[in-house]
Amino acid sequence: MHPEIMLTLANERRTQLIAEADRERLITAAGLRRLVRRVRKASAVRGQPTSTLASCERSAAVPVQ
Repeated sequence: MHPEIMLTLANERRTQLIAEADRERLITAAGLRRLVRRVRKASAVRGQPTSTLASCERSAAVPVQ
C-alpha cells in the first residue's frame, strides 16, 4: 500500500475512535445527570411528613419514667 493511503486510513480510524469516545462520554454524562436528579428528588421527599397523622414532634415515643 502507498504511504498516503495508510495515512488516510489511520486518520479516518482516529476520527472514528474520537467520535466513539465522545458518544460514550455524552451517554455517561446524561446518565449521571439523571441519577443526580433522582437523588435530589428523593432527598426532598424524605424530609416531609408522610401523612396528615404524622407527629409534629421530633420524637413520637416518650420514655417511661
